[in-house]
Amino acid sequence: MSEPVGKFVTGSTMSHVIRMTVTGAIGVTFMFLIDAANLFWVSLLGVERLVAALGFAWTVQFFSISIGLGLMIATTARVSLLIGRGERAEARRQASVCAVSAFALQVGAAALIVAYRHEILRLLGAQGQVELEAARYLLISVPALPLLSLGMIGSGVLRAEGDAYRAMMVTLASGLISMLIDPVLIFALGLGLDGAAIASVVARVLSASLSIYFVLHVHDLASKVGWRDFRRLVRPFALVAVPVILTQLSTPFGNFILTSVIAGFGDSAMAGWAVVARLAVLTFGGLFALSGAIGGIFGQNFGAGRFDRVRTTYRDALIFCLSYTVIAWALLAMATSFVSRTFGLSDEAAHMVSAFTTLAAAGYVFTGALFVANAAFNNLGRAGWSTLFNWSRDGVLVWPLALGLSGWFGAAGAIYGQALAGAIVGVVAALAGWVFVSKLALRSVPVSDAAVNR
Repeated sequence: MSEPVGKFVTGSTMSHVIRMTVTGAIGVTFMFLIDAANLFWVSLLGVERLVAALGFAWTVQFFSISIGLGLMIATTARVSLLIGRGERAEARRQASVCAVSAFALQVGAAALIVAYRHEILRLLGAQGQVELEAARYLLISVPALPLLSLGMIGSGVLRAEGDAYRAMMVTLASGLISMLIDPVLIFALGLGLDGAAIASVVARVLSASLSIYFVLHVHDLASKVGWRDFRRLVRPFALVAVPVILTQLSTPFGNFILTSVIAGFGDSAMAGWAVVARLAVLTFGGLFALSGAIGGIFGQNFGAGRFDRVRTTYRDALIFCLSYTVIAWALLAMATSFVSRTFGLSDEAAHMVSAFTTLAAAGYVFTGALFVANAAFNNLGRAGWSTLFNWSRDGVLVWPLALGLSGWFGAAGAIYGQALAGAIVGVVAALAGWVFVSKLALRSVPVSDAAVNR
């Protein structure tokens, strides 16, 4: 007999979108706030070289973190679908398979980054002492990435269940701890850049511990699985995870391209780019969280056959995206001078920040629309479409646009190129997603809320 279906198949879809995205945004923001706090405290050392080194290190780590985000999104898609069908026991087994697979994959990714960190950094354009500082940071922090992946998987399972609060706490608590110990390690103990790396490791350990506790002891959403169950459940997980990971990897690839273009303009430009990268993920954390946060809403309603609610979820997510971007852009524009002063940036670095906060940030409305479309495709059986759209942006358009516009506007032109690429692809993806979910809605059969919960 099927167990009760999830909480997303009833009630206002806009309410679900807001609640899951806002709590998801807080969680994702604090995950990235760890790195932003590192950057702030390191900038107080007054050595621009160290800020540039963190910019290079972040670009490299972004690849592995994006793999983790892809695995988290795939986990939410699979577990929420099973919960929507009322197959909770199967959802528990699937959660365990997702966690084991993610941990193993991230161990391999971390090993490759550590082994080839110098070669990767040189490929990015890092040289001399900047390369050595960035390589040391990676050596300390990267081995903890598999633990971060466990935290992400646990957060994905909690979102699939609809537990927005605990999904948020997984990263919120770890971020707060990191912010507290950062100055102690960097200044009080005199560890400098090494202290920043150690703080990120501590945060990842705490994130993994909290997620495991919430999943196991609060919701009982994981169970032991034998080899037969593992082989049976890893395949449907992989069918979602592989294209989703490829989709997520497009963003760090585009970031890699931008970094290599900007690095040609010197350490000051790289320092400005390091600040812009942190500003983007902190200010637009809600949009970065959107794809994973609303995945559970799509998944549960798709599993329950509520295709009409799938369409309203898509519509409400686009409305949320537009509202969020307008507010965030206004706040960024007002904070431009404050940010440059806070990080002690040179004129060239400050110009990079201004280019982002006053103009390029507006392009995130299209990036958000792309994320909404990605969430629909990833959770409704068309994950390959997300891969196609994201790589069209980051693998096809970013490089020529960034290179071309940097020839006209200097290093800031690379930021404009990224925004333009996002606008072009975002519009097309959003329209394709709307057509897709509208066709799904035609299959819907009106079902009362009472009937759904029988």
